Amino acid sequence: MTEFFSSPKYRRFALLGILLVALILRLAAIGSRPLWYDESFAVLFSHEGLAAMLEGTLSTAHDSAADVHPLAYYMSLSIWMRIFGQSPLSVRLFSVLLGMGILIVAYLGMRELFDEELATLALAFLALSPFQIHYAQEVRMYALMTFLLIVATYALWRGMGTHHWGWWLLFALSAALAQYTHNLSAFYLIPLALIPLLERDWRSLRSAVISGFGAVLLYLPWLLHLPAQFDKVRTAYWVATPTPARFFTTLLSFVTNLPLPDSWLPLALFVTLAVISLGGWQTFRAWRAGHKDICLALWLAYLAFIPPLFLYLFSQWMPVYIERALLPSGVFFLLWLAWALSRAGLPKLIRGFATMALLVGMTMGIYQHITYRGFPYGPYQALNDYLASETSPDDGIVHSNKMTMLSAVYYDRHLSQSYVADVPGSGSDTLALPTQQVLELIADPDIETAVGNASQVWFIIFSRAIQEYQAADYSTHPHITWLEENFVLEQVDSWGDIQLYVYVRE
Repeated sequence: MTEFFSSPKYRRFALLGILLVALILRLAAIGSRPLWYDESFAVLFSHEGLAAMLEGTLSTAHDSAADVHPLAYYMSLSIWMRIFGQSPLSVRLFSVLLGMGILIVAYLGMRELFDEELATLALAFLALSPFQIHYAQEVRMYALMTFLLIVATYALWRGMGTHHWGWWLLFALSAALAQYTHNLSAFYLIPLALIPLLERDWRSLRSAVISGFGAVLLYLPWLLHLPAQFDKVRTAYWVATPTPARFFTTLLSFVTNLPLPDSWLPLALFVTLAVISLGGWQTFRAWRAGHKDICLALWLAYLAFIPPLFLYLFSQWMPVYIERALLPSGVFFLLWLAWALSRAGLPKLIRGFATMALLVGMTMGIYQHITYRGFPYGPYQALNDYLASETSPDDGIVHSNKMTMLSAVYYDRHLSQSYVADVPGSGSDTLALPTQQVLELIADPDIETAVGNASQVWFIIFSRAIQEYQAADYSTHPHITWLEENFVLEQVDSWGDIQLYVYVRE
């Protein structure tokens, strides 16, 4: 594979072919996977406009901000939807476009730092990355965040190389916009901004400080609200304190993405550890030998591994460690790996084995991504159609929580449905009342209120929610317990990972 890219005759065709494959993979099954809760929230929230989104994010709820995310992505999606509509295909195409942009900027950066041959190989790795493919389809802010951070990286490197003020201006703008997209962008931007200092490039350091100050000024209007958002994270957020095992799940995400079937995990872990061990050993050998490109290769590795470590250490104090926030490091992980496998003197046979192993891991992840339909996905459109045809005006359609409710509303905004609020202060209590009010989707405080006077109840819940309570020594979910005490169970149907219970009043 690497030898193919060394031929100038084929490189241009290879480049176009790789981009075409990347686009096909990012479009594969894009309309067949239903929008899950986070995606549905993004569409419903963006539909409300800027003023409503500000109210639904920054209003105080339990002495903290109502939501934890800034609004650059939601505003961008809102503009996109006004032009292209709100169908699953339309809203996901925005992320596809950003995902392709990530590949192009990464290619340009590698070509600038090294050469076209290595840039093309690195582009091939990125094109096939299941981690990048997944978030290049999802209707969330992570593709935009990654694109902006890769642009910021490219601008910093060009600024250090040319000392032209235009690149430092682009660095400031992209860094500020990345922070307006996701607060965790800082865990990549801070290590990135330290590069001139670590390089002892004092002229570039001065420019980086000025640009960083400009980025902070641009971000200042939102920075003032950051403490309230951190309070929201501290008091009601589902992320647990990471253990060292999270480094393995992060590396698996970089290579194969997760989740994978349990039976696949041993092979996935072997592939991941094998290619990382080879890449690390070859980088060490190149450093010992004084390889001409070793400094640049070490910077690739630095941006691949230091942000996850930084985020991990911070999360020991405030747990915010989520793999998808490390997508930019996932990009540089593959850029570093492309260099280590092709330029650090690895024997041809071992290089071929490592490349094939990496392709096997990526193929596993791509297949799983395209075919996976489990939690948190569900056949919401089909379920809504069924409920619309089977229910009567006296019936109640009740969702156990917001996870199924918001997706059901996205697919049918006219079907009358209700849902039960999350346990106040719990890790799942993330949809605050001000945000519910903006969406005009107010949760009922308990199952009894949600049911009301309905003569027949169609109760919707993920099977995982039931299993979690059973694992905690409950006989079943408390909502089902209450329904069984007050109603007669008529039928239970499975819709993928969603359970539909039908109860009639005694």
